[in-house]
This record gives sequence, structure tokens and C-alpha cells, in this order.
Amino acid sequence: MEITYASPSSLNLAASDYSMPTSTRSVKIIPLEHPSTSPSSSSSTSYPSAVFSKWTLKLQSMTWVQWIELLLPCYRWIRTYKWREYLQIDLMAGTTVGVMLVPQAMSYAKLAGLQPIYGLYSGFVPLFVYAIFGSSRQLAVGPVALVSLLVSNVLSEIVDSSDELYTELAILLALMVGILECIMGLLRLGWLIRFISHSVISGFTTASAVVIALSQAKYFLGYDIVRSSKIVPLIKSIIAGIDGFSWPPFVMGSIILAILLVMKHLGKTRKYLRFLRAAGPLTAVVLGTTFVKIFHPSSISLVGDIPQGLPGFSVPKSFGYVTSLIPTALVITGVAILESVGIAKALAAKNGYELDSNQELFGLGVANIMGSFFSAYPTTGSFSRSAVNHESGAKTGLSGIVSGTIMGCALLFLTPLFEYIPQCALAAIVISAVMGLVDYNEAIFLWRVDKKDFLLWTITCTTTLFLGIEIGVLVGVGVSLAFVIHESANPHIAVLGRLPGTTVYRNTQQYPEAYTYNGIVVVRIDAPIYFANISYIKERLREYEIVVDRSTSRGPEVERVYFVIIEMAPVTYIDSSAVQALKDLHQEYKSRDIQMAISNPNREVLLTLSRSGVVDLIGKEFYFVRVHDAVQVCLQHVQSLKETSKTSSDPQPDDDKPNLFQRLWKPRGEDLAIANLESGSLESEPLLSRKS
Repeated sequence: MEITYASPSSLNLAASDYSMPTSTRSVKIIPLEHPSTSPSSSSSTSYPSAVFSKWTLKLQSMTWVQWIELLLPCYRWIRTYKWREYLQIDLMAGTTVGVMLVPQAMSYAKLAGLQPIYGLYSGFVPLFVYAIFGSSRQLAVGPVALVSLLVSNVLSEIVDSSDELYTELAILLALMVGILECIMGLLRLGWLIRFISHSVISGFTTASAVVIALSQAKYFLGYDIVRSSKIVPLIKSIIAGIDGFSWPPFVMGSIILAILLVMKHLGKTRKYLRFLRAAGPLTAVVLGTTFVKIFHPSSISLVGDIPQGLPGFSVPKSFGYVTSLIPTALVITGVAILESVGIAKALAAKNGYELDSNQELFGLGVANIMGSFFSAYPTTGSFSRSAVNHESGAKTGLSGIVSGTIMGCALLFLTPLFEYIPQCALAAIVISAVMGLVDYNEAIFLWRVDKKDFLLWTITCTTTLFLGIEIGVLVGVGVSLAFVIHESANPHIAVLGRLPGTTVYRNTQQYPEAYTYNGIVVVRIDAPIYFANISYIKERLREYEIVVDRSTSRGPEVERVYFVIIEMAPVTYIDSSAVQALKDLHQEYKSRDIQMAISNPNREVLLTLSRSGVVDLIGKEFYFVRVHDAVQVCLQHVQSLKETSKTSSDPQPDDDKPNLFQRLWKPRGEDLAIANLESGSLESEPLLSRKS
């Protein structure tokens, strides 16, 4: 039988501490290439210079068309625009979203503590700017509920909403958010948000939706309640002011809310009625305004006078408050990345084009910066309007330009009509929009699938409800990072066994039929090895050395472990602390007469081990290409040690010596058994157990 294993120094095995069996077989050598550690190695090139060279070559190879597309992403759809196919669809989609945006913009401005006109301003200039610099063709930008709540939460603690400074700070916040988004886009830092899990986002938006809905209750109840982002003060304020309850706004608001929910449901469930979803906010405004114009109820508060005309150019003021606004600007930027970039990438995939998340972030940043010069507060992509834009068939950014044009027409001609809009109608629009953010289905799903993620969802939701938006975000992100660190510091480690009839080694817990060999422990580390997890890995290795399941073990009967084989295929990185720990572990094993072996390290890991001297310390003959190669060689050593031990401890008297037939037959039988065991020819069992 021919044994295949990898060892550049395998010819020296006989001279090692563990001698080969006397009945050796032919060995086929597959050399494991050990990388050079000389400074001239290509891998020694510094990372920054390599990245710079890569970008230089990329920029030099770009054509003038690619340069235009980089600076003006809108050129990508302009040069391929199919006027006959796309124009009518884009006009209809833009009109639909624009009609939906006008009442929503006023509603969200009220939620932010601003006059409704600033919501209209925020839905005007940013739409045109994003259509030029944004890379998504279906994303609908403008005011959104969550960002509006964040603006209200932070500014209400600095100044009263009736003060002119309140509006100035909201506009300044748009400038700061835009600058942060542009910086993150240019530096390609959007990947930082990957550390925030979907459970955190879902828990945060669910709690925020509840807080937003309660904050709008004052327009239904007819009396003022405290402005807060915490649920307890809101509920206390609602209960305390119950004496001021008024029936007319409550009845009107409830009816309008019911109409909105019915229209949204019909629009989602029936394709031929999907226009109802977009027409809901406009319907609410028209019904409320018509009722007020006819009956003139004195107990229902109205929006009041709204300035007519387009916003003028002005530079944001009150820069002295920049420091206090930085945390909120960071949170809003994070929300923009999570919401806008997430839905933009999803819509791009559905419509068959690629989207650069960093370019998208830059486009949102420019839209906020330019919007701040025209009295807009922070804007981002909207889930509901983007969904309506996509469902309406929007093909390009022209739909956004059409929506912006409708907003401009509303500012020029319709603001006198907005004076009679009931505030309870705007509150119903907000509540209808945020009810979709209450993601209880996600909580049920997480409970069934992963209790840890459900715990994360619960912690984020609870802290956001009771401690406020900013603290909720920080706690959620902190716990999310803590889970990441815990998983990284406690990586998955598996004991491998051989699947019957194969040379494949798999986790013995996943494949109970996989068997191990006496005297040998095969361990796979499923993570990079570095300072944070090396202690845990060492503890587990000691545990596997001591606690060995002998019920499925085969091979020579020995009483202890002689070899520990570490499968390093999943290990992508190893640092200096881990290298030193491996040296200590090797010395510890050596003192107990145990040999360490390494299987299939990647080039970078092997280079690190070689530079640090670990390769020479363990011995090049104990580095293998496959786990099976390592097991074969170690199994021969274990068999040799067993025979040596048996010969030295059990001298046989002359009368008990085997005869010539026995001496010839027994070694051959043992060699045949080992050969069959290594080749797997004794079994032809399936990989998975057939037991139910």
C-alpha cells in the first residue's frame, strides 16, 4: 500500500525521536512549500504603498466616461436612457412619490419640532442634488420620521422649539450630517456600520416607532404633552393631562388614521390598488381640509399660515453649538447608512445594476450640505417612499427630479391651501408611516432562530424606550460589539474524526459516525488566532488532550495522547502573541512527551510561523498538506511506540515464543489491519447516520 503525506523532511523521520516501524512501506512525498523569510519577498511590501499603487493604476486606466460617471453618477443612466420606454414610467412614479411627499414632509417637520414649511424645504433642493450625485435610481430622499425624532430630541434639550435658534440648529445639523457622510464616503468608511447587527437596527426602529406614535398623541387628544424620547414621561404626561381631553380631534384623527391604514393595506395586498398606498397621505389632507372648510370646528387645531415661495440661499448659523450637536450628527449619519444604503442596495439588486455604497453615502452627504444652504433640516432615504417609487416602476433618477418639481410647485402655488390642514391629520400620517417600523415579526423570528439575537433585540428596544434614543443606540451598538468580541475571543474549535470509507475528517459532534485514532487528537480552529483568543484556544487544547472519547477510537491500543494535530485551514491570521503562545504550548507538550503537528496553514500564517521560528521549533517534518497526511505519519509513530513499549515491558519466555508460522502471520496481519484502517477499505458506510 502507498501512503501519501506531505513532509519536506520526511526522509529524516527515522532519525527522529519517534522511530518508524520496522515494516515500513513505500512513501510518496508531496512537499509542503515553506515560504522564504528574506526581506526581498514580495509579501514584505508595505500595505499602504501597495494600496496606493493599486489606486494609481486604477485611476490611470480610467477613461473619460468613467471619470464623468465617478464625478456625476447620474451620467450612468443619462447616457443609456430609453426615452420611449422610461419617460412615462418615471413621470408617473415621480408624480406619485411627490404627491405622497408633500403632506409627509409637513408631518415630519412637525415631529421634528419645526414649522411645516421646513419640511417642504427639506423635500425640495435635496431631491435635485441627490438625483445628480446619488447612485441609486429608485431611492426617494427627504424628511423621514426617525431622523425627525432625533432632531427633536436633541434640540429640545438645548432650546425651546418656538425660538428661532431651534430652526438654525436644525439647519446646522443638516450641514454637519452632510459633511460627515461625505467624509465617510470619500474615505470609504461605510464598512464600519457592519458591526451593528440587524437585531440592533430592528430593536431600535421598533422602540423609536412607539415613541414617535406617542409623541403625536397630543394632536389626537387635544392637549399638550411633554416632549420626550422616553416612554415613561410621555405616558405620565398623557395620563396627567387627561382632563383636557377633546373629542373632535380624537374622532377626526382616528377616522383619518383608519382610512390611511385601510388604504395602505389594500395597496400592499392588491396590485391593481397599489396606487392607494401612495394616495393615502394626500387623501388624509384633502378629507381633513374639506371638513374644516365646511364645518369650521373651533376645537381642532390647524397648521396655520405657511410662507409661499421657494427657499432662499442662506449660510447656516450658530456654529458655536457644533460640539454639542456632534453626537446626534453621528447617530443620524449612522441611521442614514443603515436605512438609505441598505434599501438602495436592495433596490439596485432588484433592478439589475450595481451600487457603490460609498458613492451613495457621498451623494446623500452632498444633498444634505446643499439642502442646508436652502433651509433644509437633515434628510435621508425613506423606506415607504422608496418602496412606492419602486412599485410605481421608476427606472432612473428622473423620478426624483419630478418629485422635487412637484414640491416646488406646492411651495409656489399651494401653501395658502395648507393653512387649513388639521394637525390631527398630519399626526395620523406620521403614525400610519411609523406603524410599519414596529417589527414584532422580527422578534418572533429571532426567538425561534437565535436566542442571543433576540436578547440583543430586547436590550436595544428596552433601553431605547426607557432611556432615550441616543442611549438606546449606544447600548445596542455596545452590546452588539460585545457579542462580536465574545465570539472572536471564544472561537469555535472542533475535534475531528475520520468519516468511514473516506480520507475526510469532520467534526465528531456533527458526524457521530466519524472515528478517531488512539494516541492522536485532531483539532480544527475555526477563527484567526490572536491575543484575544489564544488563552481560550490553549485551554481547549489541554481539555481535548485530557478528555478523549475512546468509544469511537481505533488503531493501536495506547493509554494516552502522543500527538496533537492542529488543522489550520480556517485560520486566516496569526499574531505575535499567538506565536509566543504556540511556542509555550510546544514546550509544555514536549515536557509531557507530546508532539504537535500543523496541517494546511495558509501562506501568510506559514510565513509568520517561519519568521518567528515556530516551524523549526516544531519541526518541518510535522507540517502537512492534509489532515489525513498528518494522521498517517502520526499513526505509524504511535504503532512504533506501542511495539517498542510492548517489547520492553513483556519479555516472553522461550516456551511461549511463537512458532515460525505465528511469527510470519502476526506482523503481516497487524500491517494489513493498519493498512485497511488507514485506507478506509474496511468500511463503506454512508457519511450521515441513517438513524432517525
